[in-house]
Amino acid sequence: MAIRSICVLPDPLLRQKAKKVTNIDSSVQRLIDDMIDTMRAVSGVGLAAPQVGVPLRVAVIEMPGEEVITLINPEIVKRQGDRLIGEACLSVPGYQGELKRSVWVKVKAQDRQGRNIRIKGEELLGQALEHEIDHLNGILYVDHVESDKLWESSSETSQEGL
Repeated sequence: MAIRSICVLPDPLLRQKAKKVTNIDSSVQRLIDDMIDTMRAVSGVGLAAPQVGVPLRVAVIEMPGEEVITLINPEIVKRQGDRLIGEACLSVPGYQGELKRSVWVKVKAQDRQGRNIRIKGEELLGQALEHEIDHLNGILYVDHVESDKLWESSSETSQEGL
């Protein structure tokens, strides 16, 4: 397991749609382990494979006090409502923005063993699911932010990145 470098804007990989994982082999398992180590090392809530330079549809999310959720080939199958929230991102360091996210989302994916799973997320989990799946589609949170709702963050006021 290793800590990988995080890609930051304007890295073009962040704007590419990630490729579907067709075989969950040892290289994908190693990627997942490295992503978990990297996410924890930078105090992130979630991390998508393109953020560590790998254009595959893999993401990890860890809610405080919970086990890590591994998502392979995730898709949002349902969402409901809108809410305004503040958001930051490990790949857009030094900035925060206000944007609309869903009140809740339902996601289908595979876990690291290849089993089909469904997850319903509200609050921070719902936000993280949308944020990481956006990364897999080449979309960053700043794409959802109106220009006057994006600001530089200081180390005292910045929130953890997703």
